Amino acid sequence: MSISIIVEGKNDRSKLRRVLRDNVNIHCTFGTLNTMKLEALRKQVADDEVFLFMDNDSSGKKIRGVLRDLFPDAVHIYTRRGYAGVEGTPEEYVIAQLEKAGLEEFIIYPPASPY
Repeated sequence: MSISIIVEGKNDRSKLRRVLRDNVNIHCTFGTLNTMKLEALRKQVADDEVFLFMDNDSSGKKIRGVLRDLFPDAVHIYTRRGYAGVEGTPEEYVIAQLEKAGLEEFIIYPPASPY
């Protein structure tokens, strides 16, 4: 199974890259979406299973709404209100949300603390 996760920016992608295996495609919207960007994103994703992981703010909600129409079968992953977007979400919470989305096989778990 090939999967693609769509996030807003490169810092969000960097955050996810630290906890996901290399075979997970992570695409960025880089802000507002126009027809050309949407078409390019649709082509990049191709036949992958799509996951949307946007910030819990007005901009993230707007982008999620547009992408919901483009990818109606996408799985939605949420960060908690109060965190500074996906990039500001603690790794433990990101991992928990990825697990909720059924992505356990793609997660790189941090080593267990010896204490």
